Amino acid sequence: MADRQALLDRQAPLFGRVAIVGIGLIGSSLARAIARAGLSAEIAIADRDPAALARAEALGLGTSYHATAAEAAKGADLVIACVPVGACGPVAAEIAPVLSATAIVSDVGSVKGSVIRQMAPLLPNPRRLVPAHPVAGTEQSGPDAGFAELFDNRWCILTPPEDADADAVEKVVALWRACGANVEVMASDHHDLVLAITSHLPHLIAYNIVGTAADLEEVTQSEVIKFSAGGFRDFTRIAASDPTMWRDVFLHNKDAVLEVLGRFSEDLAALQRAIRWGDGEQLFDVFTRTRAIRRGIIAAGQDTASPDFGRRPAVEAGPAAVEPPVKAAKAS
Repeated sequence: MADRQALLDRQAPLFGRVAIVGIGLIGSSLARAIARAGLSAEIAIADRDPAALARAEALGLGTSYHATAAEAAKGADLVIACVPVGACGPVAAEIAPVLSATAIVSDVGSVKGSVIRQMAPLLPNPRRLVPAHPVAGTEQSGPDAGFAELFDNRWCILTPPEDADADAVEKVVALWRACGANVEVMASDHHDLVLAITSHLPHLIAYNIVGTAADLEEVTQSEVIKFSAGGFRDFTRIAASDPTMWRDVFLHNKDAVLEVLGRFSEDLAALQRAIRWGDGEQLFDVFTRTRAIRRGIIAAGQDTASPDFGRRPAVEAGPAAVEPPVKAAKAS
């Protein structure tokens, strides 16, 4: 927190112009957090959806609003692609002709190896590419869903290539710390494996179990909705996340996801055998070990022990109901 306060106490903004391409949950939260911390003199917002762009302007999220990424990136010191992973390459191709040699390019995607492979070859100075992944979010989307506190006490993982410019990395680290995040730097392939188990696989399971419940012929959809217990409700919350974003995550991190999915399938088969043969001792051992993981997450301050799974009921914020700015659940 001392590092963040030192950044907030500086005299001049960290950047002259920051361009945010994509004004969904993360992009709108980032715009708010940058404004809150006074990190940039200008916040140029671009979105290809006219309605989202108009809403961002109505909310006053930036200082200028643009229909194309290139317009927003012109003269920018930092461009952040807040788009699905599969769109990072096209964004890089669009902004490349207008970037200065010193401009920094970053993103917020949940997959990092693919982002580097897509963007680096297209940029005029690939050493100024500093991919980032704020491990924060909700299942909500759109400009109204964002809030400046989304990143407070959350982790943001940076995966700069080995030859990345040290000054560029330092500035992106400073940005995220000033936005309230804790920053970790790691290799992109390691990030993708870690996130495959901590985020991508849980989302895949959630999508699958909700789909299974919906497909059961003996159980009506109305019964699934009416009698949902807490565990199933939590799965439905995760499964409500943006379909385009998660489609791209699985397509662009397929090797790591398939690796952890194989291990998960083996462990699930072992539990299936334990239930079939009445092996209560094995079940008790597994459940005891997994409960310790949950307690560790709470102890680390990444969730609370409240009976509502650490989340308060959604509150109205404009036209969309969003989670309040208190320890938002991971969704990317």
